[in-house]
Amino acid sequence: MMVLITYDVNTEDAAGRKRLRQIAKQCVNYGQRVQNSVFECLLDAAQCRMLQAKLCAIMDEERDSLRFYYLGNRYDTKIEQFGSKDTYQPEGALII
Repeated sequence: MMVLITYDVNTEDAAGRKRLRQIAKQCVNYGQRVQNSVFECLLDAAQCRMLQAKLCAIMDEERDSLRFYYLGNRYDTKIEQFGSKDTYQPEGALII
């Protein structure tokens, strides 16, 4: 299923900047960054729970926020992209 993950981390101090880097690093491991604090991740249910647990362990619940939007398996009909950035196909061929 496609999961859209967004986060807002308070970066007023060094600890917040560290949390921001750690959360972004975990999200990069599971999906594609589509905006600064927004990731599209193609996950199964177990991967989603594991990623949620990792991110919640990193975040400061008093100062940061995480949002998970579950777009499901028919996500291609729910996403429209406009503007300068090219879209990507998460199930397409990956050329390295």
